[in-house]
Amino acid sequence: MKAEKFDQKFDQGREDIIDDLDLSTARRVNLEQKRINVDFPAWVVESLDREAARIGVTRQSIIKVWLVERLKAESADKSTSSNAVNTL
Repeated sequence: MKAEKFDQKFDQGREDIIDDLDLSTARRVNLEQKRINVDFPAWVVESLDREAARIGVTRQSIIKVWLVERLKAESADKSTSSNAVNTL
């Protein structure tokens, strides 16, 4: 199917376009997994394990959640501070 016809189907919204897509090659940009290794002191690993067990998740899950929360907070702080500078 030509892109023009696909765009028409999509824009009209009357037909389901999902069958026209090859989802086997679909990617979610910036959401691909990338493996890294991080070394922590034993007391940090033990603390992570205790907290993970307390809330019922894996060590890896708690690390991911905490890192994402921190990155979002840092991003929000930078956005707020740059907006404040721009209004001066």
